[in-house]
Amino acid sequence: MAVTVLAAYDIADDRRRARVSATLQRWGTRIQYSVFICTLEDSDFEQLQSTIKDIVDPEGDSFLFIRQCVTCWEAKVVIGQAQPEPATLYWSVM
Repeated sequence: MAVTVLAAYDIADDRRRARVSATLQRWGTRIQYSVFICTLEDSDFEQLQSTIKDIVDPEGDSFLFIRQCVTCWEAKVVIGQAQPEPATLYWSVM
């Protein structure tokens, strides 16, 4: 199942910040300097979390993943030029 997450960070060290940014660019779309939107399969989200945990220093850095449900994503308010990509909806028939 696909999940859309907002990823945001505040990392003081240039090297770690660059590694986090490069990692997120492989998985999502940058919408602000340190904010990304990623639409991932659950297993990919677990892998991304693990990769980020290996980079971030929990003593000095801040990193946040926020899951976005379809209803939450559709209720977003955009002011100005920000135009995040629409979430891709996946349907399953069982």
